[in-house]
Amino acid sequence: MTSSKQPFELPSFYVPWPARLNPNLEAARVHSKAWAYEMGILGSEQEAEQSPIWDERKFDSHDYALLCAYTHPDASEPMLNLVTDWYVWVFFFDDHFLEIYKRSQDMAGAKEYLYRLRAFMPVNPQESPPESTNPVERGLANLWSRTAPNASEDWRMRFSESTKNLLEESLWELANISQDRVANPIEYIEMRRKVGGAPWSANLVEHAVGAEIPSEIAPTRPMRVLRDTFADSVHLRNDIFSYQREVEDEGENANCILVLERFLNVNTQEAANLTNELLTSRMQQFENTAITELPSLFEEFGLTPDQRVKVVLYAKGLQDWQSGGHEWHMRSSRYMNQRADNSRSPTFVLGKPTGLGTSAARLSSLVNSLGLKRLKKFTYVPYQPVGPVTLPEFYMPFSTRLNPHVDAARRHAKAWARQMGILDVLPGVGIFIWDDHKFDVADVPLCAAYIHPDASGPELNLTACWLVWGTYSDDFFPALYGHSRNMVGAKVFQARLSAFMPLDGSSTPVPINPVERGLANLWSRTTGSMSAIAQRNLRQAIEEMTGSWLWELANQIQNRIPDPIDYVEMRRKTFGSDLTMSLSRFAQGEEIPPEIFQTRTMEGINNSATDFAGLTNDIVSYQREIEFEGELHNGVLVVQNFLDCDIPPAVAVVNDLMTSRMLQFQHLVATELPVLCDDFDLDKSSRKQLYGYVEKLEQWMCGILKWHLEVDRYKEFELRNSSPAKRLLHGPTGLGTSATRIGSLWGAKG
Repeated sequence: MTSSKQPFELPSFYVPWPARLNPNLEAARVHSKAWAYEMGILGSEQEAEQSPIWDERKFDSHDYALLCAYTHPDASEPMLNLVTDWYVWVFFFDDHFLEIYKRSQDMAGAKEYLYRLRAFMPVNPQESPPESTNPVERGLANLWSRTAPNASEDWRMRFSESTKNLLEESLWELANISQDRVANPIEYIEMRRKVGGAPWSANLVEHAVGAEIPSEIAPTRPMRVLRDTFADSVHLRNDIFSYQREVEDEGENANCILVLERFLNVNTQEAANLTNELLTSRMQQFENTAITELPSLFEEFGLTPDQRVKVVLYAKGLQDWQSGGHEWHMRSSRYMNQRADNSRSPTFVLGKPTGLGTSAARLSSLVNSLGLKRLKKFTYVPYQPVGPVTLPEFYMPFSTRLNPHVDAARRHAKAWARQMGILDVLPGVGIFIWDDHKFDVADVPLCAAYIHPDASGPELNLTACWLVWGTYSDDFFPALYGHSRNMVGAKVFQARLSAFMPLDGSSTPVPINPVERGLANLWSRTTGSMSAIAQRNLRQAIEEMTGSWLWELANQIQNRIPDPIDYVEMRRKTFGSDLTMSLSRFAQGEEIPPEIFQTRTMEGINNSATDFAGLTNDIVSYQREIEFEGELHNGVLVVQNFLDCDIPPAVAVVNDLMTSRMLQFQHLVATELPVLCDDFDLDKSSRKQLYGYVEKLEQWMCGILKWHLEVDRYKEFELRNSSPAKRLLHGPTGLGTSATRIGSLWGAKG
């Protein structure tokens, strides 16, 4: 039985959009109860040892029709009935799975039960599902037959996938409960999206408002961010309201408040407040994306007026869901909502303590509810002197060796860089990005030699050149487009790069800068023996890396420190790890089925490794980026801004994140990778290939760390000797030329 004493006071929520109530509420209540009886969700006593999971009293008190009337205020009566039935089903599934499989920790039975549900969502509506054996199967078959015929194939595929994730990733929760394992914050957010069901809700919003997203823009960053920020906000809000029921009554450990309690070693109230701040940050990321990214997306894809209206209706539907979902959480008996402050106006202070000394508490609550903390993200002053960071003790359980061909790779890479023009002054700009000294200081071939200790001489040469190209390009882009805030030129530059990666062997344009020249050369040297799939994967990895630079530039233009979750997810792209991982997959041969890499286990392994490496760079390069480059994109700075703390505690938090991601990597390899091999029935050779790939990731992480600690690129003495100001000296000199030099650097169009 849930304790009557609340474990914390509910924080002041940021709810910027008013909730509205659908006038068809009562009809939906009547319909959904009748449907629940028809499906056996109500009236069946055989599901949990002769005890019903839901009775009518519990059903009425939860009031899912009220949830849907709030979250879909403009739906017609038939559509509201359908949507309400979907939510009755999904909440019943959650409680049914808890009683039958989570409490008993029956992993084998849970797998069989969950995998069977796939058959009740055929993407082809003409396919017939099997005979249902329980209320969950019966309800899903009924709902799918009422929904799928009225939707496009693209939507059916997306909704089917999000439903499958919602169902099957419950195994992750079950495994963590049985192992008494609480996830780390990054892992939790990623998995909560799948198991929490909000992406599923976002797909259902499309259907309910009659505004399916055009298929050509569905995979783009703006649409992904709208969906993911919506999902995270829904889940984080639910975590706050359901903490008492889930953690104290049901023994759940998938709750953000609990995750932050354990990870940051704070009390429940502090963890609840931080969860609410993360919720606010995600809602404000939603707003920022809708306002700043959708207009340009419409133009770039040439959407018709009708298509634009559909996207706007979809975004409005997500807003309605957020506000309505909050209102329902405040009222449903399913959640902890006593003494909740749901006011939207400054007059709410009348319900708070008054008198001497209470104004600070009221002001803090007002700041939270109005979302004023967002100003912190836009008021950062760059180029602040921070001094060198005291490096923490990094957790590194793996080892690597130095490839014996390292010196030859250094010579080859430098000759190649000179041939590509990487070491030259840029024509028409009057600056250089790298010269011989900067090349030697970076010593990128040393990194290649650590991450590929067993590569042959030619293989190491190629890897070294790829790393030189990626590192140089990452310096080139902000030098030409960052200072000038030239988004148009940056987009033209990034779009041109795809032409130098032809998938059909066609000719490429004439390169006009070292980045294009180097890419064209490396593409031709690398892809000759690659399969078509491997070429597409490599090209996609490069396009995502270079596309992420546009995201960085957009934040620079707004002077906006990224939202923590958005930062972690985009850091994987800005670091370019998918590029080296794609090359590693190719090096392992093609015996590993490509669908292996699309599983949750391999995604978790890859993302954990990537996060460890990217955050390594953030700590080691902090002074270089913050003091000398005026960067906003650094994990330590993001933590400082979010937690409102100084550098040392922020470094400690980032290092703890690195450690937790490494521990997760080890956990996945030890406990889930063998099961994955069995699930795919891999033969001995394929298993060896897959474990060889994992070993390469281990060497990659270790090599990245060793390189960062050894090279002078990030040392203070080197930073002061080669600051950006010194590069200006390579332009025209003499009286009256300073404006020319500065204009060349800041106004370059590339």
